[in-house]
Amino acid sequence: MKVAQFEDAQGFCVGVQLNRRWINYSDAEAAYTSITHRVVVEPTTTTLQLLEDGRFDPREFKVVLQFLQRHKLVEQYLISNEAVLKAPILRPPKIIALGLNYALHAKEGRLAVPKEPIIFAKPGSSVIGHDEPILLPRGLGRMDHEVELAVVIGRRATEVKKKDAPTYVAGYTVANDVTARDVQSKDIENKHPWFRSKSFDTFTPLGPWIVTADEVDSPVHLTLECRVNGRVRQKANTRDLVFDIPTLIEFISKNITLEPGDIISTGTPQGIGPIKHGDTVVCRIEKVGELRNPVRNR
Repeated sequence: MKVAQFEDAQGFCVGVQLNRRWINYSDAEAAYTSITHRVVVEPTTTTLQLLEDGRFDPREFKVVLQFLQRHKLVEQYLISNEAVLKAPILRPPKIIALGLNYALHAKEGRLAVPKEPIIFAKPGSSVIGHDEPILLPRGLGRMDHEVELAVVIGRRATEVKKKDAPTYVAGYTVANDVTARDVQSKDIENKHPWFRSKSFDTFTPLGPWIVTADEVDSPVHLTLECRVNGRVRQKANTRDLVFDIPTLIEFISKNITLEPGDIISTGTPQGIGPIKHGDTVVCRIEKVGELRNPVRNR
């Protein structure tokens, strides 16, 4: 099931896809609760709020959608054509990204394949959604695309065992870990963290939606690719991850408590390359979706 974040003149709403049409789940769920439980509730308008409240549940989504179908209310709750698709989580509490998590990517950088996961953070302020422009700061040299499968955490996770890790996943989305490569190289040379190079505004395109975890078989083996102006730059499969998703959740949650709405961006494969003003970057992941962003100078 696809779950997305929209914005229109009335504000934000959560969208759930039904037969390729987007339902305003925020209003539909509130109406369902009012009618079936005789309790008036305010609509939940963001995916993050659903996650934090423990109500990001495909079973519940289906109950509400079936209610609409049964009572012939689907047309009444369609999202308007004026609504704009936003990043599926507008401001993730944490974005934890992986470095060198594909062996061939490590090789292209002339670096050793890591013995344990290399993790770093990106700020929520760097997130943009589908069709929003990546804005390149001037004077900082080369900027690169990096397609990645992103894991959306569904519930609080501390010291999770690998075998239990899938139960903490709410779903998956597409991420582009845009990187100021020259800035990163300089910071590494000076023995500084590379946080700055990953964290400029617009440097984490995310979306276009979340595909719920029940739609993706485990282990997660999905083809991912990045195209720039229609030409393939990156193509690989998540089966080639050095550290798979359960291993990452176990490792991270041993050190850092994961919260609902946190993102784990699982690393990029080989083929990274520069982007420039006027480019269009399309990151696609099998069974998840296609994330498209134009590139503009700031």
